[in-house]
Amino acid sequence: MNSLFIWLILFIIFLVAELVTAGALVSIWFCVGALVALAVAYFGGPLWLQMTLFVAVSIGLLLGTKPFLKKYMEPKTITTNADRILQNRGIVAEEINNLKGQGAVKIDGKSWTARNVDGDVIIPVGAEVIVIGIEGVKAMVKLAEKEIVSE
Repeated sequence: MNSLFIWLILFIIFLVAELVTAGALVSIWFCVGALVALAVAYFGGPLWLQMTLFVAVSIGLLLGTKPFLKKYMEPKTITTNADRILQNRGIVAEEINNLKGQGAVKIDGKSWTARNVDGDVIIPVGAEVIVIGIEGVKAMVKLAEKEIVSE
């Protein structure tokens, strides 16, 4: 079989593999390497040159571009200070009632809208709560267990 067709088939295989793994950058470098080898085969270059260029171009592009592209393709996480309130204790400033969609707590001197993770249980003003999570701009809280102080 002519090497021109082999490189064309390999190019198609690598291209399909790349398309199937959408956004993963698995075989795009081998596509380019196969195209270079295909061009060399088209102009009558020897098989050893085709294979050498395929390997050199593929590995060169892989090593040269993957770290750069990976940096730009990874999702960027924007850090906020909101997670610093996790596991902190706060005082209920407005009754927390999930059914009415109301509630607020004071944590580290700042007011947060709050919802109870325990569902429909109403938490009264002045109760102590612990922040379990954050959903959007709401602190997800649960009623804090009172510590027993021995005399």
